[in-house]
Order: sequence, then C-alpha cells, then structure tokens
Amino acid sequence: MYKILTLNALSVAGLERLPRERYEIASEIQHPDAILVRSAKMHELPIPDTLKAVGRAGAGVNNIPLDKMSARGIPVFNAPGANANAVKELVIAGMLLACRNIGPAWRFSQALSGSDEEIDKATEAGKKQFVGFELPGRTLGVVGLGAIGRQVANAAIALGMKVIGFDPGITVEGAWRLSSEVQKANSFDEMASKVDFITFHVPLIEATRHMINAERLQQMRPGLVILNFSRKGIVDDQAVSAAIQSGKVYGYVCDFPSNLLKNHERVICLPHLGASTREAEENCAIMVAEQVRDYLENGNVINSVNFPEVVMARAEAGYRLAVVNSNVPNMLGQISTCLANAGLNILDMLNRSKGDLAYTLVDVDQAISPAAIEAIRAIGGVLAVRVIP
Repeated sequence: MYKILTLNALSVAGLERLPRERYEIASEIQHPDAILVRSAKMHELPIPDTLKAVGRAGAGVNNIPLDKMSARGIPVFNAPGANANAVKELVIAGMLLACRNIGPAWRFSQALSGSDEEIDKATEAGKKQFVGFELPGRTLGVVGLGAIGRQVANAAIALGMKVIGFDPGITVEGAWRLSSEVQKANSFDEMASKVDFITFHVPLIEATRHMINAERLQQMRPGLVILNFSRKGIVDDQAVSAAIQSGKVYGYVCDFPSNLLKNHERVICLPHLGASTREAEENCAIMVAEQVRDYLENGNVINSVNFPEVVMARAEAGYRLAVVNSNVPNMLGQISTCLANAGLNILDMLNRSKGDLAYTLVDVDQAISPAAIEAIRAIGGVLAVRVIP
C-alpha cells in the first residue's frame, strides 16, 4: 500500500487515478511515499525518510526545494501544458481588457448615478475617454515558447496579430507546434523594441527577474501593453508604474495584486487566476497523479523537473531496481559489478542523466537480496536505491 500526502485540495478526477486498493491518500499521513501539492510552500517542510516522489499539480515549482529533493534522490514531477489553454484564454482576455479600456470603463459605469435618462446622457458624454484600439495588425512579443507560450502565439496569429517569439531553449518538438508565421527573435532586446504587447511565460529565475525594467522600458515602443500571467518578479512593478505615469506604457495586466498596483490607473490586477478553471485543475491533477503512480509502480520518469526522462518496458518475469546517483564516471560499472557479485543477470537496463543527477532502471532475472541493495547503496555517490515490486 502506497501512502500519499496531499498538501492542498486536489481535483477528485486526479485522485481517482490512484486506486484505493493500492493507495492511501490523506492530508495528514505518516511516512508518505509521495507528496502531491499545488501551491503549499514546502521549503520549511521536513522531508520524510520514506519520501520517494513529489508531484506538483501545475507547472511552476518555486514552492518546492528542488536542491534538497535532488540531494535525496527524489524526483519532482509537474504538469506542463495541462493548464495551457486556461492561461492562454486569460492572456487573450487581458489584451482585450487593456486595449479596449474595459476596467476604467466598467468603473466609470458603476459610478454613474441619477435617473436612467441622466445616466444615458452621462454615458454618451463620458465614453470618449475610453476609446481603445483593435488587435489585428499589432505586434505581440511572447517570451517563453513552452506549452503556454505556443498556444498564446498561435491564438494571436489567428486574431490577425503579428507575433515575435523569444525562447533560447525551444525544442524541435516545440517549434513544430508553433505557427510558421511566428517570427524568431535572437535576443530579448531585439524583440522588445518591435512589439506593441509583450507577454511572459517563463519561470522566475535569476535570468528572468525584472526582464522588464526601467532601462529596457526606455528602448520599447510608446503605448506598450505588458501582460504577466507567469510569475511575480519577472516585471519590475515600480518601473512599470512610473512608465504608466509618464505615458510610455499604455497598460499593465497581471495576476499578482499589490498595494502599488491594485488601485493604479491603467493596471488590471487579477487574483492569480491563470490556471483557475475546473478543466485546468482536473488536467493538472490527472497528469501529475499518473506520473507519480508510474514512478512508484514502475520507476518510469516523465515530466520531472530535476530527473532525466526514463521510460522502460518491464522485462518479462524480471525484477526491477531503480538507482539514483550523482552523475559521475563509472557508476554503471560499479552497479553492474554489485549485481554480478550477487549472481544476478541483467535482462534490461536504461540509464539517463540530467545535470548533476543520473538515474538507472535495471531488470534482473532473480529477486534482489537486501545484501545486494546495501552493496549498491554503499557506492559513493549513490543517493537512493529502490526495488520496485
């Protein structure tokens, strides 16, 4: 029986992927084999000795101490793309809200008073201040062309916009899913000087902190609309606030309210709604539950942010071993020697590495003894060893 600790409420559709006859799931549970989490912060949480996997029902993993997990040989799974459509729709809505001045116009209408005839008269007199502009022909810059960024870029093309994308880490597979009409920028600054709208779909790391700042804003087109549904900190809010006051920036739409922004003119703050749809929550929960289950039951690794992808079909009548170790020379040789010394014949083996970590799945022809496990565990650089029933 596997024990699953949930740190947040997760969609029932996801939890149902963990059959009750094999999984015990609770928000308070001792000695968990895995933790499922959405937004709960885990940095100060003690790591149980029994923990084998962490599943984040979403894309970002800023709330999870990756270094600590990697040092213990624990994979952290996420759900890239599961909420992509939800975020894409909100980005498109954000562009429309900004360019048509929906927020200020709504507040104006709510403040009207008097008879219906007086309201009609005030409406006609006041609507001139909310004249906006249309999207076709405007240029959108998309920073980050992962699952969300691609959908945003393709949707903008369908709306008649021009799109410039910047992502130095885009994969060949990702490029295939991108409209051929999306132009490629070789640098952020090359793209930023050519756009009327800019949207961010990248994690918050040192390289992405304050990508929009006072210096860069000076190089960008006047009348810019900035959208941030990615992470707080990617945009320097103080710099954008000043740029709005000077007239350089037309509008700012973000998912991260603050005292500076929540009542700011030409700023629309939403309460972190990017992935807040029933469909996205279900998709994220289902994806991460299935990935954690596959890891616990088969040792396979799919969509881990700190482990390499490793998927190996089980050898018929074989016994499976999983080893996590530092990515240093001669680890496979030492593991194989331990297995040979235990009289075990290797039926199949797959080894992959990612950064400082390496992960190996091995199927052998006989049951693996505790002594063989201890011999492998004693190898310098081995972080975790597990026999998978």
